[in-house]
Amino acid sequence: AKGFAIPAFNCTTSSSCNAVLEGAAKLGMPAYIQFSEGGSAFFCGKGIANDKKQASVLGAVAGAHYVRNVSPAYGIPVLVHSDHCAKKLLPWFDGMLEADTEYFKQHGEPLFSSHMLDLSEEPHEENVAICAEYFKKMAPMKIILEMEIG
Repeated sequence: AKGFAIPAFNCTTSSSCNAVLEGAAKLGMPAYIQFSEGGSAFFCGKGIANDKKQASVLGAVAGAHYVRNVSPAYGIPVLVHSDHCAKKLLPWFDGMLEADTEYFKQHGEPLFSSHMLDLSEEPHEENVAICAEYFKKMAPMKIILEMEIG
């Protein structure tokens, strides 16, 4: 162990991704880049409609592809994560899982390293049940599921 924690950084642009990658490379540590729903929409441009979370899906997927394509040049391990998905944002989550599935079919690994479901505003039983359903979809691709309990 090198004696440090790995912080996750919310990125909203390719420039912010580059800053995280460069900083981590200079420190000789892995990078942990995450995308929020709003930050993902910003990543692809505010001119794209997001009424069905299509801009958020597009931005998160574009960001994840960007990180996957650029990060090898920095010579460090990189994790890509989605941050705090509430129940009302599940269409965003579903879109990212579709991208994970397609990437997995082509490369034998998911596009994202992990995803977070934050259903803490929902009743405990509903929260756990929804998370369990998503976990069943994610487990075959070895995607880590972080779940906010309450």
